[in-house]
Amino acid sequence: MGRLIFIAVLLVVIAEIASAHLVEVPAAKEEGDELGAMGLNFKEEEIDGGFSSLDGMLQWAIGHSDPGVLKERSEVFQRMSPEELKERQTEIKELVEKLKMPSDAQLMQIAVNDLDNSSLPLEHHQRALEELLVLVEHIDNAIDLHKFGGFSVLLRKLDHFEPEIRTAAAWVLGKASQNNPVVQKQVLELGALPMLMKMMKSHSTEEAIKALFAVSALIRNNLIGQDMFYQEAGHAMLQEVLSNSKLDIRLHKKSLFLIADLADGQLENENTTAVPFFSNRLLLKAVVDSMASSDLDLQEKALYAIKNILLLRSTEIQVFKDFCKLNEALERTRQQLQQFMVEDDLREYATDLEGLRKEVELTFLQKLDKVTQAAR
Repeated sequence: MGRLIFIAVLLVVIAEIASAHLVEVPAAKEEGDELGAMGLNFKEEEIDGGFSSLDGMLQWAIGHSDPGVLKERSEVFQRMSPEELKERQTEIKELVEKLKMPSDAQLMQIAVNDLDNSSLPLEHHQRALEELLVLVEHIDNAIDLHKFGGFSVLLRKLDHFEPEIRTAAAWVLGKASQNNPVVQKQVLELGALPMLMKMMKSHSTEEAIKALFAVSALIRNNLIGQDMFYQEAGHAMLQEVLSNSKLDIRLHKKSLFLIADLADGQLENENTTAVPFFSNRLLLKAVVDSMASSDLDLQEKALYAIKNILLLRSTEIQVFKDFCKLNEALERTRQQLQQFMVEDDLREYATDLEGLRKEVELTFLQKLDKVTQAAR
């Protein structure tokens, strides 16, 4: 009887406060904020399903309760009959069950199961993908997703008849692969890269953008992934994007960013065999021509891509000079940036870009001079 009263006292301290605030909240963080404002300092693991048992919750209650409050509640419960006490305990246990939250692993398993259930309506699949998009931002969650067969299910959704589902599936794969070599390896081995590259040709702008995002995330700092990208004629894919002025500018920006990143990766691994990718004349010209854009962000990405390619030992400088007309393009960019510098809201950005342009020009002229002297 004494232990029953003690348990009830501790539980009621939690339950009376929680019951007053048991409202729907969209996320565990918001719930934690509300409880924190009431003076209950939950740790993150306690909010997110951290109480593995009733004893765990009791231990937490002992450590966080005011002794005076416990004594007062104890006196109240001692005056209750056994029937009243049992009824109160049942109510508290029901409330505790409502307060429990599933773990991230459980949430991922539920989402994967829903996504793989063809009998569920499209809205359920979309919601499952949205939940996975949030969950895989945590590196460990992204790795664990493979254990539930999540990546295999996502790859099947890349062939879904609805573009929204294909787009969301590509987005989740990209999020999970970002800066995560383990996931990159898992997804590459499943054959995702060719599928994502094919999706880049979609008439749906958002699908193409998310597919390119996923491709970039999948091969970044991953030599095996980059080799696969080159074998799949990645240069032709990027050149096609940059040469098509009708495509969304976001595709152009992401393509230039990927080229700059690949060139930077090649710089870090110059002892490896030179990649023909960076000697493709049509691709290089498409990058240089991108500097003519009036969008400063696009200009910046083009300049960074050119800079990184120029730094490669294998770069054919004459291609930049004669075929790409880089010198003329740099001069046109200089004149354009001067015009932007007179505008107050663009002056600082344009000035920074002029510094980058000068750096690219200097690198180009120095490399050209070396080649000219060597030919004498």
